[in-house]
Amino acid sequence: MNSKPAKSFFLLSLMHFLQFMLFAVWWVPLAAYLTNMGMTGTTKALILSSMAIGCMASPIVGAFADRHFSSEKILRVLNILIAVLLFFAARQTEPGLLFVFLLGAMIAYMPTWGLTSAIAMVHSPAEQFPRIRVFGSIGWVVSGVFSLAAVKWFQVDIDGTNIPLYCGSAVALVAAAVNFSLPHTPASGKSEKGSILDILGFRSLRLMKDRSFAVFIVVSFLAMIPFTLYWSYLSQFLQDIGFRYITITVNWGQFAEMFFLVLVPLMLKKFGVRNTMIFGLGALVIRYISFFLGGAYDMTWLYFLAILIHGIIYGFFFVGGQVYIHKKVPAELNAQAQGFIFFVTFGLGLLVGNFVNGKIIEVFTESVDGVDIINWTSVWGITAVSSLVVLAIFMALFRNDIVDVEK
Repeated sequence: MNSKPAKSFFLLSLMHFLQFMLFAVWWVPLAAYLTNMGMTGTTKALILSSMAIGCMASPIVGAFADRHFSSEKILRVLNILIAVLLFFAARQTEPGLLFVFLLGAMIAYMPTWGLTSAIAMVHSPAEQFPRIRVFGSIGWVVSGVFSLAAVKWFQVDIDGTNIPLYCGSAVALVAAAVNFSLPHTPASGKSEKGSILDILGFRSLRLMKDRSFAVFIVVSFLAMIPFTLYWSYLSQFLQDIGFRYITITVNWGQFAEMFFLVLVPLMLKKFGVRNTMIFGLGALVIRYISFFLGGAYDMTWLYFLAILIHGIIYGFFFVGGQVYIHKKVPAELNAQAQGFIFFVTFGLGLLVGNFVNGKIIEVFTESVDGVDIINWTSVWGITAVSSLVVLAIFMALFRNDIVDVEK
C-alpha cells in the first residue's frame, strides 16, 4: 500500500545523492590538480571560475528547457552531456581547452540544482523535502570514498590528478541511468512568458531602494570574496602542507553542514534573521583566524576547526539570507529575488572572488630554487581582516525590519 511513496522517496533521494556526488568528486581537488599542471594566476582563476560563469548562464538554459521539456528528461540529457564534457576535460593538457570543457560542463550542471529540487517537490510532501535534500549533502561527503578507495586498494593518490574528472563523468552516467526511473514531471512553464531580466531576477533590483535589502545584497557579494578562498583554493593549500586525503578532509565540512542546516530554523526562531546571519559572518571570521593561527603557531587542529564550521557560515548566513528574502520581498518577486541572490553570490561573487584570491596568492608566492612557495599565513591573515570588515559593515548598516512580516 505504501510501496509507491517509498519507491518515490528512494528514487528522489538517490537522485540528489548522485547529483551532488558527481560534482564534489572533481570540484574539491580541482585547484590542486591545476597547481600540479603548472597553472597559476589568471589562468587558474579563470578555470576555477567555470562554476561562477556557468552559474550566470545556466538560469537561461534552465528556464528555456523548463518551457519545452519535462524535468526528468532535461535532467537525463544534462547528465549525459556532463559525463561527456568531464571525460574530455580529463584528457586535456592545454589550459584553454580544459576551461572550455569545464565551462560547458558547469553550464549543463548548474541548472540541475533547481531541476532536482523541482522534481522532488512535485512528487513529495513539502515537509518531506528536507529529508530528501539532505542526501545531496551525504553524496558530497561520500564523494571522498573515491580517493580513499584508490589509496587503499590501488596505492594511488588521485587527489591532484585528472582521475577525479573521470570519476565525475562515471557518476554522471550512473545519475543519467537513474533518471530514466524518475516519475514524470511535465514542463511547468509552457504557458508562461518571461524575459532574461525575469530569469536572472534583475527586476528585483528595484528593491535596492530599500536600505536594508541593499546592504544585504552588497554584503552577500562582499562575503563571497573571502568565502571563495576556501571554496576554490583549499585543496591547493592542503596539498601544499602535505595532506594526503584532500577530498575526505574537505568533506568533513559538508558532513558537519548536515547538522548545522538542521539548526537553522531553530536559530531563526530564537535569534531572528539578523543575528543568525551575524553568527554566520562571525564564523567566517573565525574560520580565517583559525587558518592564520594554525599556520603561525603550527597548530594543525585549527585547520580542522576552520573546515568543520563551514556549515555555520553557509547555513546561518546564506540560507538565513534566503529566508530574509522570502520574508522581505513581495510574493510576486520572490522567485526572481532568490534567483538574483544566487546570481550575486555563486555567480558574480564567486567569479570576482576567484580572481581576487588568485591575485593575493600570487603576491605572496616566492620562487625558491625554482619551486613556488606560498606564504599561506599571510594569505589567511589578509582574508581574516577582510572578513572582519564585511562583518562590521553588516552589523553597522543592516537593520532587520521583517520580524512581524508573514507571507
